[in-house]
Amino acid sequence: MTPKKNEIVTLEITDIGSGGEGIGRADGFTLFVKGAVVGDVIEVRVLKAKKTYGYAKIERLLRPSANRVESVCPVAGRCGGCQLQQMSYEAQLCWKERKVKECLERIGGVEFEANRVVLPIMGMDEPFAYRNKAQFPVGKDKDGRIVTGFYAGHSHALIPSDFCAIQAPVNEVICRTVCNHMERYRIAPYDEETHTGLVRYILTRIGAATGEVLVCLIVNGKSLPRAEVLAERLKTAVGMFCCGETGNASGNEKTCDEANKADESGNRSCGKSEGEVKAGLTLKGVCLNVNCEITNVILGAEIIPVWGDTYITDYIGEVAYRISPLSFYQVNPKQTKVLYRKALEFAGLTGNEIVWDLYCGIGTISLFLAAKAKRVYGVEIVPQAIEDAKENAVRNGITNAEFFVGAAEDVLPAKYRESGGSMRADVIVVDPPRKGCDERLLQTIVNMKPQRVVYVSCDPATLARDVKYLAGNGYTLVKAQPVDMFPMTEHVETVVLMSRRTK
Repeated sequence: MTPKKNEIVTLEITDIGSGGEGIGRADGFTLFVKGAVVGDVIEVRVLKAKKTYGYAKIERLLRPSANRVESVCPVAGRCGGCQLQQMSYEAQLCWKERKVKECLERIGGVEFEANRVVLPIMGMDEPFAYRNKAQFPVGKDKDGRIVTGFYAGHSHALIPSDFCAIQAPVNEVICRTVCNHMERYRIAPYDEETHTGLVRYILTRIGAATGEVLVCLIVNGKSLPRAEVLAERLKTAVGMFCCGETGNASGNEKTCDEANKADESGNRSCGKSEGEVKAGLTLKGVCLNVNCEITNVILGAEIIPVWGDTYITDYIGEVAYRISPLSFYQVNPKQTKVLYRKALEFAGLTGNEIVWDLYCGIGTISLFLAAKAKRVYGVEIVPQAIEDAKENAVRNGITNAEFFVGAAEDVLPAKYRESGGSMRADVIVVDPPRKGCDERLLQTIVNMKPQRVVYVSCDPATLARDVKYLAGNGYTLVKAQPVDMFPMTEHVETVVLMSRRTK
């Protein structure tokens, strides 16, 4: 019998949906419940009921699952960022590994034999504070104070908070400093309904290897009142954070460099020993990003420097990358190294191979592969990303990498046609967006007959669909390696190796 809206139902959660929701059944009727964990016995209130399934919210936890843990973040249940904080990390890893395998079996038609396996997922020792990029929407709370926070799931309702368990802790200080500056100089946050106000978002990028920090304000205009004062306050705020201090910068404290200098006796002016000072965060620059459009897209195209540089530098292995607010760069530096090393391993390079890297971004994988390949060609649709990729190649002294601007599904088929069908590759690497690869691109890959295809995916369902296409056109799935790039969330990355079948 189909439950009605607002009806209270008792459920035992037996599975997890693709979005991280708990799944339970009441008299055969399936209900999806946000925040539920497999093994929970709960009372739920039905929010929406369709013919065969519906959605509900937890009213009362009757018997918690053995895998249920206390959420670290106070707004975890309302914020749309983390779907799985209430689930133990071990259980998260098991679910993500199973999710990859089930998609490959159900959608991809893969039969798992001894030589075709999903390898154990590669997780993190410390699954919090891992993100090197943050985007905080700016708004007002119910009392009219300027705040940052996060959007509730599937909405633009702002949940006020300057704390995020998966972001770098320095972001709290940066957000408070910007909000105080806005209050002091009466700078209004952007209002989506009226298209008025100035500051839309605060974006930060942090170099895990270098400690460089970039602060970018996305603005509905081309200037910010007293921007130079904000830059000084941000330098002081980051300096105070480096030295283990708390609070907001008033403009009178010493900067990070000054605070961390030791005098002739070896004493530091911040009063802390060298071992107590937090690892070298340095504010590298403050800039504005202009977005005056009526849109949900966060970033505009124009960057205006306020102070310092408009980019930071970071490393993956020995390769240095220049990262701007517009750059695509993986947000989890520790796991990025794991992911790219696995992609490099699957590519099986000996130094003689021609490699195409599709959806190359700022050249992160391309330059990682170039050290082991004869030549690498990268393709990316964002012009600024290609400029960054070329700059990164020069910066690292890499001369065997070439980059092309355009959609991969346009550029590769065009290059193949121009060659009269003679263009070949030994290895093709693809790292597409969530929608996966266009069929035109997949067919061109098949026509080029690479020995190996290395597919880096952020969505197991579209990965499985594309694996099925390649498997039906001469390729065999050799192995798949899930990597937990986004702990506490529903997302999982997977690296897949496909090998060309020989007759």
